[in-house]
Amino acid sequence: MASMGVEILAATLAAIGWISAMVSCVLPLWKVTALIGMKEFSTESTGEGIWMTCLYQGSGQVHCKPYDSILALSASLQAARALTVISIVMGTLGLLMATIGSKCTNCVDERAAKARALAAAGAALVLAGLTQMIPVSWFAYSVIVDFNDPGIPEEKKKEMGAALYLGWAAAALLLIGGSILCSSCSEPPRKSSDSQPMNIYPQNKSTDPSEHGRSGYV
Repeated sequence: MASMGVEILAATLAAIGWISAMVSCVLPLWKVTALIGMKEFSTESTGEGIWMTCLYQGSGQVHCKPYDSILALSASLQAARALTVISIVMGTLGLLMATIGSKCTNCVDERAAKARALAAAGAALVLAGLTQMIPVSWFAYSVIVDFNDPGIPEEKKKEMGAALYLGWAAAALLLIGGSILCSSCSEPPRKSSDSQPMNIYPQNKSTDPSEHGRSGYV
């Protein structure tokens, strides 16, 4: 099984990625107003997330409004919601399984059971990283396509926000943490009971005095 230091490192990376995925999920900065086409002294900008859209004013006020209808959302936005939530759930399960299989805990006593728990944790974290990477990349692609569309006026163009970069970082950390657990949780083969060291010393002869007496006299 993996050493305790490797387990702690993998779990720490995965936990940071899991927290980053949650922050990226709720942050309304997946798509922000592009600087091109803005008025020279404009003090307003907009930010759009997968749950709400916000208006940022130069005075520091922020006005956020959730989307009115789920069915009216684009396919990329609906997929981003579903996959991001799945990523967070899988990350939660992966961290719980990593805690169960860790050498630092006594949730499971058997060594084989701990190895299986770490393998399941690694698989869940890798799946969480993939389900986080897909919606972020898909959303970024749609933003780039719209940005390069000549039919969209410059004042309505959007660019990638900070939440997308945070989502990519979260996916990378989940993939790295899960891969470390998957690659280092194999259980070493157990030694056979037949491989016990043989006794090289001869057995002591019988010390029964009656036998010595019989052997000394005919």
